[in-house]
Amino acid sequence: MTANITETSPWIRRYSPAANARARLLCLPHAGGSASFYLPFSRSFGPDVDVLTVQYPGRQDRRNEPCIDSITGLADALVDEVLPWADRPLAIFGHSMGAMIAFELALRLEQQGARPLVVFASGRRAPSRRRENAAPVHLRDETGMVAELRSLSGTDARVFEDEELLRMALPAIRSDYKAAETYRYVAGPRLAAPVHAHVGTDDPKVTLDEVGSWAEHTDGGFELHTHPGGHFYLTDQMSSVAVAVSRQISALLP
Repeated sequence: MTANITETSPWIRRYSPAANARARLLCLPHAGGSASFYLPFSRSFGPDVDVLTVQYPGRQDRRNEPCIDSITGLADALVDEVLPWADRPLAIFGHSMGAMIAFELALRLEQQGARPLVVFASGRRAPSRRRENAAPVHLRDETGMVAELRSLSGTDARVFEDEELLRMALPAIRSDYKAAETYRYVAGPRLAAPVHAHVGTDDPKVTLDEVGSWAEHTDGGFELHTHPGGHFYLTDQMSSVAVAVSRQISALLP
């Protein structure tokens, strides 16, 4: 936990370093997302929170690296990358697929004696709540995948306008959807860290009941926070959500 922190990890981006912050916040993107999705989010925090964002392999500057197509595989790969940043209270924020990775990563960090301050699960049902999808997105053809992405409004519109860019992005998107859609929760220890769930009131991908089931996965306490909007409520409300998250982190600090 006292290992030297380097800025050279391919996994971690730190857009607005806050060297004297009281806590750190690690942000995990959604399926098909990249670290840069959280750039405006990171800039919405004050100097008390040092925001880190994760860059999964297979996209942007890591596009030549093989994708990891399982939630547990991504969590396994992240543990050693994240541990050096746990030299001060570390909160974890994951949106959609990122919430599943946040949960599995938090379990692994706790096994290493590095309990997160809090886990923020955004836009995702609890790990134990499954939905059977008759037509998994990761098995669709390119047209079907693009239709899904358009319906959720979470992908930069410029990607759809540039055929070459879209072709480059689809393998990582397919891999991420496979990770999310094939994830199966294995009953085990509950988190010691509290869980705060954030969700859009009009999210077509999750119900409030499914979100509320996150309470079953923690012994540290649970809170549910709703926001106007759909699955990507965060896109339009990054500043206000950052304020809320910052307050929640501050309230949990010693």
